[in-house]
Amino acid sequence: MPLRSTTKRLLLTLVGAATAALMAPSVSNAATSPADDPFYHYTGSTPLANIAPGTVLNTRTVNYQIFGLSLGFKATQLLYRSTDAQMRPTVNVTTVIKPNCFLYCPNKNKVLSYQSFYDSLNPADQPSWAIAGGKSLGDLIPGVETALIAPFLIGGHTVVISDTQGQNADFAAGPEYGFNTLDSIRAALKSPAIGLSSTAKFAMIGYSGGAIATEWAAELAPTYAPDVNKNLVGAAIGGVLVHPNHNLDYVQGTPMWGGIAPMALIGVGRSYGIDLPQYLSDNGMAIYNKMQKASIVNVLFQYPNTYWKDIVKPEYADRTKLKPYVDAVNKIVMGTGGTPTIPMFIGQGTGGELEGTPASPIWGKGDGVMLAGDVRALARQYCAKGVTIKYNEYALSHFTSMVSWLPQATLWVNDRFGGFFGPVAAPNNCSSIQPGNALDPVVYNP
Repeated sequence: MPLRSTTKRLLLTLVGAATAALMAPSVSNAATSPADDPFYHYTGSTPLANIAPGTVLNTRTVNYQIFGLSLGFKATQLLYRSTDAQMRPTVNVTTVIKPNCFLYCPNKNKVLSYQSFYDSLNPADQPSWAIAGGKSLGDLIPGVETALIAPFLIGGHTVVISDTQGQNADFAAGPEYGFNTLDSIRAALKSPAIGLSSTAKFAMIGYSGGAIATEWAAELAPTYAPDVNKNLVGAAIGGVLVHPNHNLDYVQGTPMWGGIAPMALIGVGRSYGIDLPQYLSDNGMAIYNKMQKASIVNVLFQYPNTYWKDIVKPEYADRTKLKPYVDAVNKIVMGTGGTPTIPMFIGQGTGGELEGTPASPIWGKGDGVMLAGDVRALARQYCAKGVTIKYNEYALSHFTSMVSWLPQATLWVNDRFGGFFGPVAAPNNCSSIQPGNALDPVVYNP
């Protein structure tokens, strides 16, 4: 098949580029991080609070790069106004890849909004910086993800990749991810440099950290961005973080994922302005200081036998006694920000033992880091409110589930754009989704 042949060639090119770049000297760049790159900063005289979310503030064209090595095509980057978790005006960056067509681009206005799983506390790991030439270890992830979006690039679709965590890298702060994602779509629609129709259709897709952004964008769109919501045709998510307090019970102490809990605590604390050090033990402070700019690739397998009680002062061993934690964690439970009005494809693994995470005696099986019972509960919650849901479970781990989820999600998204042979109705298996966990808020217990 020609498409498979072209995809194979692109994948081989990506692998070759990654290998060569890791061996080559760094591409020269006047800025060494987003912090000292003027493009990432708004310097206009109008206060950001007086500028509408999604407004384009600056535009540039970059050579699309992996690990600092150009792939031979260009991307447009937009600085735009957005909103943080505390509802304050911010700026953020998105990268748009326009199709390379001759005369006619039939899929230009069928836009993939791809949310990266770059999970990091370091702003230099964000996709826009990696694409513009970054070569940090965290840039491995956006590099790999270029292969994941290859079918849409080859198919002539416009692709939008936002820095979902914002310019402070507020890892795990779901609502902020959603705002950044929705405003990136607004910016792409408004930008003359992109040239999209006002009726362009957007499908959102993301796995793991990308699922945080995709799901929160879907549930916030009807209220935060109704102008964007009318352009959305669906959202595909996999490996989903629904109720972070439950996940903390599930992953703490595990060999592979034990460090993800303090990493999320730092990101959420950063997002909501919590002064974490006053609550941490000496061990907790050591982890806090070491993780300030950690990427997921710096955390996996690095913090076995790490438990909540070991990183906080003794009086907060029961985390329900820590009010800032309770307040923040309740704000990032999926489904609390609204109800999507678009079809959703949801995939979740249950084979966490393959990654060293046993089933939780409280919350049941997961994929090693995400809990299937929570994801089922969210799906059933949306089903009860009339959302069209296709839910799949895989007897696989977090990493291996993606191998099953991605081709299914890609085909599902293609169908939302009209399919290969015409419109395809979104599938719905709500009636067969088994019950999950209660998604009750955490109760403060002074």
